[in-house]
Amino acid sequence: MNYDVLIPIIRKLAIEAGEKIMEIYNADDFDVKVKSDDSPVTEADEAADALISVGLRAAFPDVMLVTEEQSESHTAKGETFLIVDPLDGTKEFIHRRGDFTVNIAYVEKGVPQRGVVYAPAKNRMFFTQADGQAVEEVGAFDPEVVGETSPINVAKSDNAALLVVASKSHRDQATDDYINKYNVKDSKSAGSSLKFCLVATGEADIYPRVGRTMEWDTAAGHAVLLGAGGQVVRFDDHTPLVYGKEDFANPFFIAYAPDVALKTA
Repeated sequence: MNYDVLIPIIRKLAIEAGEKIMEIYNADDFDVKVKSDDSPVTEADEAADALISVGLRAAFPDVMLVTEEQSESHTAKGETFLIVDPLDGTKEFIHRRGDFTVNIAYVEKGVPQRGVVYAPAKNRMFFTQADGQAVEEVGAFDPEVVGETSPINVAKSDNAALLVVASKSHRDQATDDYINKYNVKDSKSAGSSLKFCLVATGEADIYPRVGRTMEWDTAAGHAVLLGAGGQVVRFDDHTPLVYGKEDFANPFFIAYAPDVALKTA
């Protein structure tokens, strides 16, 4: 993959999808349906998925594409593919809480190598540059012109006073039990893949996920965190979280800055 070609395209598509999502988000009402797994899907999910899919297939016709909204049609498996969650945080979108993102990533040999996470309602954009460094962009988010960017890096963590981020919609007792193993200075909640980005920027030290996620939920945020010097490991044995699994389902995991002294489950 030519990353100099990839990055401008996935950034552009994320912004254009975000614009479409916000049109629907700001409307008086929008349609909500229930998928076969009982999860909600909105017209914004479907519109963003269509826009991104068309763009990626035109630009990279020979690369396998996996998207959440078309996941039931994915039969081919591999270690190299593009993976998309066109609207991560649908519940946050439905309740108009703003913590939703557009996620696009490129996975090679089971590792998310590059990615973009765009939170249009929060006016935050994170992506990996061609050289792999993660950055945050500020400004008008012009699809054609990259605005001002700043490199982001994980915190130098103090294990006596850690900052924890956890899921807003899926926090449970098991998550709290694990967090309580650490010396926590402060804990915050966030939706969607923004949690990875908060660790990447040093706004949090650790994000444990003791609950179901899919690869399209995590790949872009995972790429951004890797590009900021962070790590993502399985919850059970602390080995790296890998992609291209048979059903695209993730095990429980921990995303963290490397100075954090990880506790066992």
